[in-house]
Amino acid sequence: MKTIVLTIAGFSLSLSFAYAQEIRGGEDLLRAMHDRYKNSWYQTVTFKQKSTTYKPDGSSSAETWYEAASIPGKLRIDIGSPAAGKGYLFIDGDLSVIKDNKVTETRHSVNMLLVLGFDVYRQDPQITAKIVSEEGYDLSKIHEDTWEGKPVYVVGAVKADLKSKQFWVEKNSLLFLRDIEPARKDAEKVEDIRFIHYRPLAGAWIAAGVEVYSEGRKVFSEDYTEIQANVKLDPDTFDPLKFATTHWEK
Repeated sequence: MKTIVLTIAGFSLSLSFAYAQEIRGGEDLLRAMHDRYKNSWYQTVTFKQKSTTYKPDGSSSAETWYEAASIPGKLRIDIGSPAAGKGYLFIDGDLSVIKDNKVTETRHSVNMLLVLGFDVYRQDPQITAKIVSEEGYDLSKIHEDTWEGKPVYVVGAVKADLKSKQFWVEKNSLLFLRDIEPARKDAEKVEDIRFIHYRPLAGAWIAAGVEVYSEGRKVFSEDYTEIQANVKLDPDTFDPLKFATTHWEK
């Protein structure tokens, strides 16, 4: 019996070692993330969100957002009551800004949290790698570290570099944990965006919270409630021109 147990243990360790050896770069990691959940990750998700902004003087303000995603590539955000007609649509790398139920601006803008926290698990890993690379993450750089006591992979930076564009993935679960990148409004500052409070959802997982830090100070947070997976969503939900007439949350 001891021989069998030791043999099985040795075999398991060999598999773990072999698996670890396969992760030699960012593309390998993105492929592993996809392969782990490609058959179980949900196709759509909706939730109500408390969005809190933290000001330098210590005060804060909060508002309610409603979000719906069709994975990969589509995210709708309704800010406040649907009657307000205000929000955003991220569609396959483009952002449409909605005010008074009208599109006021459309521009190229990749939502990396959507790409690394959701899309990666459902779309061809080569597509994900192309998007991530084009957004300035160096997929040739990868190292192992720890985050809140758990082993992680870090892609895009060498050890101790916390300024270059990089993303962190939990080693065992292969879930996205952290994105570090220059702030969009001030490239001299660094934003540190973290997925927190992971919980099971429809055979996969979702982070029920997000925290955003700038220069070490928390500036924004998201808390999700009423989370539903694999909801049937009208395709018009993600049509900027039909923002006023299609509301999933009703």
